[in-house]
Amino acid sequence: MAPERESTRERTPVGATAATRPRAPRLDQPRPPRRRFLPEWDPEAFGRLSEKIARFLGTGRFIVWMTVVIILWVVWNIFAPAALRFDNYPFIFLTLMLSLQASYAAPLILLAQNRQDDRDRVNLEQDRKQNERSIADTEYLTREIAALRMGLGEVATRDWIRSELQDVVKELEERRRHDGHVVFPAERAERSPGRDADDR
Repeated sequence: MAPERESTRERTPVGATAATRPRAPRLDQPRPPRRRFLPEWDPEAFGRLSEKIARFLGTGRFIVWMTVVIILWVVWNIFAPAALRFDNYPFIFLTLMLSLQASYAAPLILLAQNRQDDRDRVNLEQDRKQNERSIADTEYLTREIAALRMGLGEVATRDWIRSELQDVVKELEERRRHDGHVVFPAERAERSPGRDADDR
């Protein structure tokens, strides 16, 4: 009975145990979110914001407002009391603000241009595919029209049949005049009405 007890007992591995081994990630469960030290943002939302700013920077309204701000800045720092001036004559702080605005405006404008280039590329690709479809449709319709013209060339039209029948009638009338016998059954029926009545 002792050997049976030993076989039913759980065996513990010697050395490294399962508790000390690192756990492999389970494939049937999603990964836990990672900790990020940098702020996250939506690239599409940032791109839309940059396009709005770039559109505003490219308008006359921005130039007018920037001119008004610069004029007020200069006038205030020249004619205001000395205690209230915050940027004296060389206007170093104004230069710093304008360079800071330019350093932010340039990348925003480039980002907006890149997004516009991507949209233009997609639109050009769609236009190219549409043109290819239009050319294929036009070629198909051209072939169909050519086939219809060839088919109509072999079909007898009403005017052609009428002219042919008129030629046949003229030829039969000429034969009747030369031979003197009746060609058309209608004329024979007019000449012998009794027979026609008997036939009915």
